Amino acid sequence: MTTGRDWFFLAARGFLDVARQVDPDSLDGPGLGEWDVRALLGHASRAFVTIESYLSEDGGEPDLRTAAEYFAAVRAGLADPAQVAERGRQAGGALGSEPTAEAVAIGEQVIDLVEHTPGSRHVATPVGSMTLDAYLPTRAFELTVHGIDLARATGQPIPETLAAAAVPAIELAAQVATPEMRTQILMTLTGRTRLDDDFTVL
Repeated sequence: MTTGRDWFFLAARGFLDVARQVDPDSLDGPGLGEWDVRALLGHASRAFVTIESYLSEDGGEPDLRTAAEYFAAVRAGLADPAQVAERGRQAGGALGSEPTAEAVAIGEQVIDLVEHTPGSRHVATPVGSMTLDAYLPTRAFELTVHGIDLARATGQPIPETLAAAAVPAIELAAQVATPEMRTQILMTLTGRTRLDDDFTVL
């Protein structure tokens, strides 16, 4: 069984494999929704940045115990689409004149940080504190989904690492979904119906 930490490393390395192959000439092209490729790259890189910036020495009891609880809290308070879109554009701009190289450098630095940080360390997120090991699946989910987004936007094949990381991502998405959503997802996966274009569990 894949642990949250294993999933993080799998997704992180898969995302970086895609990021390394991004043609600089494609950065201003379509990325995802309102984002160009640069903004998509910047938003995805925040999955690394937040680990480093949210790590805390606080020894109090965590507020959130699972990735599903985290996403439920985000959905309740931080998921305004306009704000998410703007943060992505700002993150893309913050990558500077060589965004691909900067994103890869950030990712490699945080992978090393996670490798050398105990899972019991606390992470102070905007929606509550968690242990690092509880937080890592939320970052793995983001890197899996946006790694696939980035590959699709830049015409790359999906790496085997990201295809493998999609399995726990699907499991987490099912946990976050409402009971009605879960039945819709199952019916779609088995060819019985189709989801609406704007369907999302987040």
